[in-house]
Amino acid sequence: MSYFPWLTILVVLPIFAGSLIFFLPHKGNKIVRWYTISICLLEFLLMTYAFCYHFQLEDPLIQLKEDSKWIDVLDFHWRLGIDGLSLGSILLTGFITTLATLAAWPVTRNSRLFYFLMLAMYSGQIGLFSSRDLLLFFYHVGVRINPCLLTFIHVGGERGVCTQLLSLFCILQAVPFFFLIGVLGMGLYGSNEPGLDLERLINQSYPATLEILLYFGFLIAYAVKLPIIPLHTWLPDTHGEAHYSTCMLLAGILLKMGAYGLIRINMELLPHAHYLFSPWLVIIGAVQIIYAASTSLGQRNFKKRIAYSSVSHMGFIIIGIGSITNIGLNGAILQILSHGFIGATLFFLAGTACDRVRLVYLEELGGISIPMPKIFTMFSSFSMASLALPGMSGFVAELVVFFGLITSPKFMLMPKMLIIFVMAIGMILTPIYLLSMLRQMFYGYKLFHVPNEHFVDSGPRELFLLICIFLPVIGIGIYPDLVLSLSVDRVEALLSNYYPK
Repeated sequence: MSYFPWLTILVVLPIFAGSLIFFLPHKGNKIVRWYTISICLLEFLLMTYAFCYHFQLEDPLIQLKEDSKWIDVLDFHWRLGIDGLSLGSILLTGFITTLATLAAWPVTRNSRLFYFLMLAMYSGQIGLFSSRDLLLFFYHVGVRINPCLLTFIHVGGERGVCTQLLSLFCILQAVPFFFLIGVLGMGLYGSNEPGLDLERLINQSYPATLEILLYFGFLIAYAVKLPIIPLHTWLPDTHGEAHYSTCMLLAGILLKMGAYGLIRINMELLPHAHYLFSPWLVIIGAVQIIYAASTSLGQRNFKKRIAYSSVSHMGFIIIGIGSITNIGLNGAILQILSHGFIGATLFFLAGTACDRVRLVYLEELGGISIPMPKIFTMFSSFSMASLALPGMSGFVAELVVFFGLITSPKFMLMPKMLIIFVMAIGMILTPIYLLSMLRQMFYGYKLFHVPNEHFVDSGPRELFLLICIFLPVIGIGIYPDLVLSLSVDRVEALLSNYYPK
């Protein structure tokens, strides 16, 4: 047990500090902006210090454990702890949220509520990745993050009112509903008292039919979050409505919560059902890569093109999880972090470009590389990272997932070859839709001679943000052990349930 409650401080600090925003002096937005970014930076520095000095990479067990009474009447506990699976996601959350706060600098409408919701989501995300109790996990998903996300999009939407808010609300409410059914089923089975401690549930066995039903319930919940087709339709519309700082959090962190839950709950707690479902996950992942890539190619709105690109890249994570191999699962975790950096930055660049040209349809764009060369350079660089250019993190992540599928003993040779062929087609389509987007946006002369006071290039704030994210993308691409060393021991321990020695 940890003698100092590092994780509780990391979970509580953002939302506690965020509640004080409403008591700050009403002297414009400047104080609120600096206060919010200071809290985010302090949180990130605290988690970096705690993990550097109090977390042992070579230990695959849960560390920094905390266990205290939460709801005494119901015997519910506040259980927190981290391992190699959650460490990278927590650091990604701190890094992207801090930069998203910097990206939200121009937000002026309802700014106090906007920044409070940003800090509340920050707290919920850290709580989810460090939860060691299934009820606490559900609390952070359904009670804290979903309502914050909906209101966040509404407040920060570019048109003031998010036209897709109602449909998004209906879709996202499926997450806590199906998740709660699974939580109750696991907690009440085989015991007179409800027990939701993940340490106990790991050793719990279920009848085959019940385990499959529980697995399927959790899978539907995560299929909305990840998202998995056909439950992906809310994502492109949401990206088209929300402010780009919200899109950074959505693409960089919130989508990854579904993948994390699939590993932490379905794969770790329900191994027999996962072993049965894994071929279907691989098939769905391969279909998702092709479907989303081909759909992206047909999008006229460049924000929606990038959104479908995110859906396509999530297919590699699903395949890595379904491969049930050390290499494949490590590749999925690497893709979670890699796409967290790349996806967040592409939406930031799309938002800043849209703010300047006030256009989103590709046929109306063209020639903006000359007045905005810095945006063009960074947009091109991160598009190369997204299409898996060697030397960048996207290439390493997708390559590791490929090798994970090839080495999987679960699948025969012909199914492997067919899935790899489908994945290869998706990887061919990716440069087609990304490079055609770059050509239509930045080349030609359509907008070059159009006078526009908004046609200004990236400023120091935007360049600082872009460089901060570009460095880990290059660093992971050149030396992927930066990330793989975090999870490799824990992944090996998790997979011992599938392939005991």
